[in-house]
Amino acid sequence: MNPKTLALATFLAALANWCCGAAQAQVAGAGSSKVKRSLIVHADDAGMSHSVNLATIEAMEKGIVTSTSILVPCPWFGEFAAYARKHPDRDYGIHLTLTSEWELYRWGPVAPRDQVPSLVDKDGYLWRDNGPVVANVKLKEAEIELRAQIERARQFGVPLSHLDTHMGTLLSRPDLLELYVNLAIEYNLPIMFTTQATDPRMQLAYPALRGRGKQLLDALDHHHLPVLASVVMLYQSGEHEARKERYLNAFEKLPEGVSEVIVHCGIDNAELSAITSSSTLRDSDRRIVTDPQTRADLERLGVSLTNWKRFQAATARP
Repeated sequence: MNPKTLALATFLAALANWCCGAAQAQVAGAGSSKVKRSLIVHADDAGMSHSVNLATIEAMEKGIVTSTSILVPCPWFGEFAAYARKHPDRDYGIHLTLTSEWELYRWGPVAPRDQVPSLVDKDGYLWRDNGPVVANVKLKEAEIELRAQIERARQFGVPLSHLDTHMGTLLSRPDLLELYVNLAIEYNLPIMFTTQATDPRMQLAYPALRGRGKQLLDALDHHHLPVLASVVMLYQSGEHEARKERYLNAFEKLPEGVSEVIVHCGIDNAELSAITSSSTLRDSDRRIVTDPQTRADLERLGVSLTNWKRFQAATARP
């Protein structure tokens, strides 16, 4: 199992606990249209490759994807930034990244390497997994890099709606977690964060939250930044029809409020399969979110689609 899969498997386990626990506690009869449930369908990793860019654009234009986040350090960032400039009405976030996980397709920091030496491995690329980040990265250098990613996106004309964290890295160490929240407050951009931050199960998966969950939630609330009710990510391989069924089951269990489902869109071609063993999985995600039946299922369940822009606007206070 590669570093990306390992990190996402851990992330998935935590998110599954949040979602299922919230669903059982908050929603009796989750299929009822009387329960007000909204969903951000969010595509990760825009800018990673040409295949991912094409698939993400297709999923936004022809499917139910309402939001995406961009890997600014990646070689295909410029292509996706050009699309974002031409379509400013859509919903774009920064996929804040301190890792470069693939074996042969690697990227380095946006900031000059001599300003962030603790962020790179012996080959000059970002670390491949969260473990080396936790062990080696200096907080000040992480801040330099994450600001550089946000500012580069702004310089390229990308209209930003939110921030999130690639491979969950910014949830892996207390000081990185606080930096994540502080950047959200400074830039007035919501982050992927849930009301289950105080849940013991989530804190077991992410010890960085222990003793900080309520404080961070209060800080976001004080600055009028909305927080998700739950997050769902089904980064699991399998037959396409079985994966469709897993998504449907997750939709049925969504709690009241605004949730996010994270998908990874791609076209299973020579480029993507040379980068990652998840090319088939990413192609399946693309097919699921562009399938008219998926939209029909959400409508039947009374789940409305939204995005980060509307979520923030709906929770704004005078």
